[in-house]
Amino acid sequence: MVAVITAGLAPGLALLSYFYLKDKYDGEPVAMVFRIFIFGALLVFPIMFIQYVLGVEKVFTHHLLQAFLSVGLLEEFFKWFILFYTVYQHTEFDEQYDGIVYGASLSLGFATLENILYLFANGLQFAVGRALLPVSSHALFGVIMGFYLGKAKFSPNEKKKWIFISFLFPFLLHGFYDYILLSMKKWIYIMVPFMLFLWWFGLHKVKIAKP
Repeated sequence: MVAVITAGLAPGLALLSYFYLKDKYDGEPVAMVFRIFIFGALLVFPIMFIQYVLGVEKVFTHHLLQAFLSVGLLEEFFKWFILFYTVYQHTEFDEQYDGIVYGASLSLGFATLENILYLFANGLQFAVGRALLPVSSHALFGVIMGFYLGKAKFSPNEKKKWIFISFLFPFLLHGFYDYILLSMKKWIYIMVPFMLFLWWFGLHKVKIAKP
């Protein structure tokens, strides 16, 4: 049990530490970052329930609809909603890079609890693969979401555009990620370049936003 929890926690906390420590000049309060992380973890339960109902009722039967609506839209909308209504208006959100820290924290809270539950159900042999794919992809979706929320926060003339993009890009990327897994037998050949692109795209946003 301890090994499963440790393996489930480690990648999420490592990635969160990485993005948090990039903010060298005005680090966010650890308590608030941790609170957003917990909010992300708590999102797992309602989302899992909704996805279970959608699966049982066979609402989405095509892989494309499952990937983009049952997974991508549902998960990224809830994460975006929490991030927008708990962080966006907060006084601690006072520079663009803060959006990346809080976006990564929320997404990694979600990914970490999801990862622990998966490892309990399926075994530790999946720990490395889960760290490289679901956990890191969630982190990068959160980085991208937070980056564009940061642009919205500090670009008053284009606020609506960047708020919309802050949801749109993670939703589309997440949907494509799951579509690769659900629909392709040799998914690894598409997933590797997709993940390389996702890392490049996410780290590019970190570089732009970093103070």
